[in-house]
Amino acid sequence: MADLSVNIGALRLKNPVTTASGTFGYGPEYADFIDLSRLGGIFVKGTTAEAREGNPYPRMAETASGMLNAVGLQNKGADYFVEHIYPAIKDLDTAVMVNVSGSSIDSYIACAEKMATLEKVPAIELNISCPNVKKGGMAFGVSAAAAAEVVRAVRRVYNKTLIVKLSPNVTDITEIARAAEAEGADAVSLINTLLGMAIDPIRRRPVLSTITGGLSGPCVKPVALRMVWQTYKAVKIPIIGLGGIASWQDAVEFLLAGATAIEVGTANFIDPGVSVKIIEGLEHYCEQYGFRSVKELIGQLLINN
Repeated sequence: MADLSVNIGALRLKNPVTTASGTFGYGPEYADFIDLSRLGGIFVKGTTAEAREGNPYPRMAETASGMLNAVGLQNKGADYFVEHIYPAIKDLDTAVMVNVSGSSIDSYIACAEKMATLEKVPAIELNISCPNVKKGGMAFGVSAAAAAEVVRAVRRVYNKTLIVKLSPNVTDITEIARAAEAEGADAVSLINTLLGMAIDPIRRRPVLSTITGGLSGPCVKPVALRMVWQTYKAVKIPIIGLGGIASWQDAVEFLLAGATAIEVGTANFIDPGVSVKIIEGLEHYCEQYGFRSVKELIGQLLINN
């Protein structure tokens, strides 16, 4: 059987299939549907230094081949996570990683410092790309200088694996990726949601309370693949690819484009068992085509010159 393990910096994942923040709760919510120990890792829902109520309803809308969300990082804050959530998930037999967000550099630092104290959390995903908050989030991810500043600040206080989640809502994603790499990021994950909107033609009003929201699902996959491929050529650190992944075929495409691992997001809402199906599909693909390790697929896109 092929070796599916991959490395993200110093972090070893048993396979490259992880679940995306905001689509899988904290993990146990899906335990009735799949064996969580089969997963390469879980990115738990976004966590901020202080509790956040999120945005007013309505904050979700279905679209053609995808969905819009404007949840706004609703969570009970880092202290609540440490005291109540962490004890319930720390012994899961998979890598549990926390998506860290903030509205200022100080708030990113405060949250990252708390996560650094948790022995069973080997990595954080620094979210500098959320389009659904009024302050912070994507503001740090659309400028190379701002991205560098927040990554530099968090790197000083966080000595485990630091993954930086990048926004697709930029002219050149490679510029942001290089800035994160230069300031000590161990990996980058991309893409976060694309900025979009939906309108109710009868009411003549936006569907979302925030007017715009984050677009995810199969419709964003071609954009995500392109950005992963571009970033792979621009940086030396590992890439975690996400955006519309719903099958093992999608996962293979991202690996060939340069991703070391992938995150499954919106597809979890449609089929709670999809991540395990993708793992099994990767195993069969490697066996069928003679790959001894899934690492042999990374960046091996064949291009005729």
